[in-house]
Amino acid sequence: MITIKTSAEIELMRKANQIVRDTLDLLQDKIKEGMTTAELNKLAHEYILKCDATPSFLGYGGFPASICTSINEQVVHGIPSAKVVIKEGDIVSVDCGSLYKGYNGDAARTFEIGNVGEEKHRLVEATKQSFFEGVKILKEGVRLGDLGNAIQSYAEGLGYGVVRDLVGHGIGREMHEDPQVPNYGKVGHGMRLRANMTIAIEPMINMGTHKVYILDDGWTVVTADNLPSAHYENTVLITQEGVEILSL
Repeated sequence: MITIKTSAEIELMRKANQIVRDTLDLLQDKIKEGMTTAELNKLAHEYILKCDATPSFLGYGGFPASICTSINEQVVHGIPSAKVVIKEGDIVSVDCGSLYKGYNGDAARTFEIGNVGEEKHRLVEATKQSFFEGVKILKEGVRLGDLGNAIQSYAEGLGYGVVRDLVGHGIGREMHEDPQVPNYGKVGHGMRLRANMTIAIEPMINMGTHKVYILDDGWTVVTADNLPSAHYENTVLITQEGVEILSL
């Protein structure tokens, strides 16, 4: 069911997403070569609690951590671990959620550790820009296919693969609400977006093939060709004239 948010609900979602934004900013400041992904998780967990919120991901569907940490060929849903040490040249995608007074925030960033090389750097920048290419066209009445097509056309135009097995989503009282928000699509297809809908737009862009598979841990999604992947996500509010990006 599609939910149209009230002004009071939108205000709570602003706060939830500001907490996510600030958590990711903290991690960007702290992340460095030699850290473990478990240390990143601890920083995020403690900060979210300090903001009088709770980590949305912890226990969600059985997920065992407060953030997802996905390195290089890992696309999404990597599990933080004391055994995983961040290295020079890695790109680390961090997905973060917070629950504040019953409403969810959700965003993701891909961090570059030291000198990642030109190819990885271009991938990270293109993934971020693909999000903004989609946002450029958004306002009330725009179809989901138009949004997906804008993201897909930009990324594929640069020779990248757009993940199809995982998509963005509506968000509000639940972390995942209707509608699904694909990062690919056809112009003129899909439902029309309505003012005061809140959706999470999250391009997952691969250096090579768009195909992915899940590791034996049941969570970590990796590229089928083991080439790097990047992830960039924000929660946005649809308005009559455009969007408000709640997690920036």
